[in-house]
Formats: sequence, structure tokens, C-alpha cells
Amino acid sequence: MTTPAAMTADQSQQRVGRREWLAVGGALLGAFMAILDIQITNSSLKDIQAALGATLEESSWIATSYLVAEMIAIPLTGFFAAWLSPRRYLLWNGAGFILASLACSFAWNLESMIVFRALQGFTGGALIPMAFTLIITILPLDKRPVGMALFGVTATFAPTIGPTLGGWLTEAFSWHYIFYLNVVPGVVVLWLLAEGLDKTEGDDNELKKIDLFGMITMALGLGALQIMLEEGARDDWFDAVYIRWLAVIALVSLALFVRKQLTTDHPLVNLRLFRSRDFALSCVAYFMLGCGLFGSVYLVPLYLASVHNYTALDIGLVLMWVGFPQLPFFPLIPKILKVVHAKYLVAFGFFVMGMSMFMNIHMSADYDGAYLIPALLVRALGQPFIMVPLSMMSAANLELKDTPSASTLFNVMRNLGGAVGIALLATLLSDRTDFHVSQLKETLVDGSIALTEYIDRMGMMLEQNGGHEEQAYGMLMQDITQQAMIMSYNEAFILVGILLLVASLASLAIRPPKPGTVSAAGGGH
Repeated sequence: MTTPAAMTADQSQQRVGRREWLAVGGALLGAFMAILDIQITNSSLKDIQAALGATLEESSWIATSYLVAEMIAIPLTGFFAAWLSPRRYLLWNGAGFILASLACSFAWNLESMIVFRALQGFTGGALIPMAFTLIITILPLDKRPVGMALFGVTATFAPTIGPTLGGWLTEAFSWHYIFYLNVVPGVVVLWLLAEGLDKTEGDDNELKKIDLFGMITMALGLGALQIMLEEGARDDWFDAVYIRWLAVIALVSLALFVRKQLTTDHPLVNLRLFRSRDFALSCVAYFMLGCGLFGSVYLVPLYLASVHNYTALDIGLVLMWVGFPQLPFFPLIPKILKVVHAKYLVAFGFFVMGMSMFMNIHMSADYDGAYLIPALLVRALGQPFIMVPLSMMSAANLELKDTPSASTLFNVMRNLGGAVGIALLATLLSDRTDFHVSQLKETLVDGSIALTEYIDRMGMMLEQNGGHEEQAYGMLMQDITQQAMIMSYNEAFILVGILLLVASLASLAIRPPKPGTVSAAGGGH
């Protein structure tokens, strides 16, 4: 990929000028916007579905369409950047993202919103791996930790602040403003990229090497897999015919894609990188990061809304305690990396984040947002120690020519980890809530003193407030359901905590960079 200052082993200490930082800054801001928009609609789905005349279940496709399109776009970035040139490709996608965002605000029904969100996801999806690639290819080794610290802000801060920002904009103005929000930063992104990247011609020879079969099977496979993971828990998984078909399409398409990529001389994505144990372990760590990051952002708002009836703005005010407190730690990570090996920082970050999950496994009916804040603060401490060192460590054993493929695979693994994690958690919450409801019902013995006293007490309260004694049984079932839900959330946090501890161990097994690789070129850390 041609960039203003392509890195080679003997350029690892070159001076970085204003234009290089403009290019990196534009790519990072674009990536931040794209990742932010994954979560920003979640707090506003009720308002959006009401305005578009859709059911709440149908409105889930507003988020799903974005994620599917983004997942498909990410593996295509290497080919299109080489064919069109990085500058042209990023500018086109940046402009497309702004226009798609504006189109979303003018959507007239659910179908139009889904189409515009898909366009938004497809154009935004290119911005995320390109930011990672530009940091590796433009910045020399001694400046790369700073670039990765900034990339860490986009990858971990954006998902956690998304629901907060979306909830506030919807409450203060309207849901349209979550899409208007992209216009001004989007224009800034276009200016930064136009100023920072050289005007270079694309390579039309790339069209001769185009892997149409790989593109089609990849798009079908990842698209079907993403939809299956997003919608499976809502439709009882393989009890639904369309979920079974999606599973077959995903399995066959991805198997064909992998086979083609491993046998062709010009793969769309270099899957041979997985032959490296260290690269494979880095991908496991990214997958687990997606599970923990997106899983926790999924669990906390859902718990507060379903158990404590929090509004979108109330949820946002709780989640900000995991968003903003991260920021002071990011500038410290590059300095710590000079004295502590990256894998130990990653392991520490995963361990701390895992421990924060275990802080939420003893919740009760009184456990509202205020009680969640200490765990969120601990989570905010751990996340910066994961993203920046992991980004450095994952690139350590790569050759420069493998950077686009590696960037693609890391971002796909993180997004896929988030999708799998949320699907697992949604299924666990549904199944375990039903199980605990059944168990709690069995503990209630008809005619027992405790049950009789409860019904009598609730009946008297209802009669004093103009209700009926018969409603006491309905309130009893509400209490049982609430207790069952809380118990299932406790178990969900245990699951995420265990996954993060596994990631901590996996990161310790990644070896230092070898001589001649990207990070080793300048002396390595």
C-alpha cells in the first residue's frame, strides 16, 4: 500500500512530519465514528421504531444491517486500497459515510432505514482497518505506541460512550441527531485525509488479480454468520428455518472461502498468517476482547432497563463511568511499554477486566446503577492496558506486506468476538431465566405460612390503594421473574469473566518479535 512514508526496516527511526500525523489523525477519527455508530442507536431503538412504524423486534435490524455490512467491508479494504490508492479509497468511503448518515436521518420507513444503515456500515467498515494499517505503515517504530494508544481510544472508548451519547442526544433533541452527529467530524476527516495523504495513482493491475470468488463467498459467509448470531437468540436458534439455512450458507461459504484463500497466489486475505502460533494467539486475544468489550456494553444497559426500568439517558449516565475514566490511562501506556513487555500489560488488562466482571456476580434486587459504578471503574482501568499493547504485540511478528491482511483479520476477529459473545449472553439470559423461574416456583409450597403471609400482606396493600387481592398473585410472579432475571445476569457476568481470564493466559503465550519483522526493525520492545 502506497502511503506518504512507507515503513521499511531502515526507516524505523525516520522523522514524522505534520502531514503524516494529519493522515493518521483523519483515519483514527473516521474509525472512531464508525465504531461509535455500532452502539449509538441501541439507546434510541424504541424512539426510532415508533417513528418508523416498526415493532421493537423488527427494529433490531437497524443495528444488524450496520454490523453485517461492516463485517463484509473490512476484508475488502486491502484490495480496494491497493487498486484505488489509500487516499482515494478513504476519501470516497468518508464521503459515503457522511451521506449515508444523513440518509438515515431522513429514513421514511424501516426498509429505507435498514438500507441506509447498511450503506453506513459498509463505508464505515473500511475506515477501521485502514486506521490500523496507516499507523503501521506511516509511523516509525518509536512513534507507533502513540499511534496505537490513539487507536485504542477509538476501539475501546467509542463502544462504551456510544449508548451514553445516543441516549443524551435522543432525550435532549431527537433520534435524528445521532446521525447528524457524523456530519461535522466527517468533513474534518475528509480534510485531514486529503491534506495528509499523497495523491497517488491506483494500481489497475490489481483488477487482474481480483478474487471474485473469494469476495462472494466471504460476503455470503460473514453476512449469513453475522445475521445468524444477531437474530438467533430472538428466534430460538435452530428451531427457526431461516436460522438453519443461514448456518448452512455460512458454513459452506466460509469453507469455500478458506480453501480458495489457502490455494491461490493472490488471496483476498492472507489466511496463511494463522500458521504462526503468535499471530493465532493474537487473534484469540482480539476475539476475547470483542466478547468482553461488546458483551459488557450489552449486559449493563439490558440489566438496568429490564430489571430497574432505566431510561436511555439514565443508562448512559451509568455507562459513562467506564468510558471517560479510561482516557487518562492511554497516554501512559506508551511510556510503560518502554519498561514492561507488552504481553504482561495485555495479560494484566484482561485480568483486571475479568475481575470487574466478577464484581457483578452477587447482584440483588437493590443492585441498581450506583452499585455497578465501582465495577465499571475497574473495567475502565483494565481496557487501556489491553488495546494498545495488544495492537503493538500483534504486529510484532509481521512483515510489512502482511499488514493489510493482519489488520483485516484482527478487526474481523474483534467484531466476530462481539457478535458471538452477545449471542451467547442473550441465549444464556433467556434459558437461565426460564430455568430459575421454574426453580423458584418449585420452592413455593401452596398453603405454606410464608406464601400465605406474603399474599395477605400484598393483598392488603393493593386494597388500600384501590386494587384487588387477586393481583397479589400477579405481583408475586413479577417478583419471581425479577429474581430469576437477576440470577441469570449474575451467571452471564461469570461467563464473561471466565472468557477474559482465558484471554489473559493466551496473551502470556505470545512470543517476542523475531529479527527482521516490523516491530523488530528498530530494536523492538
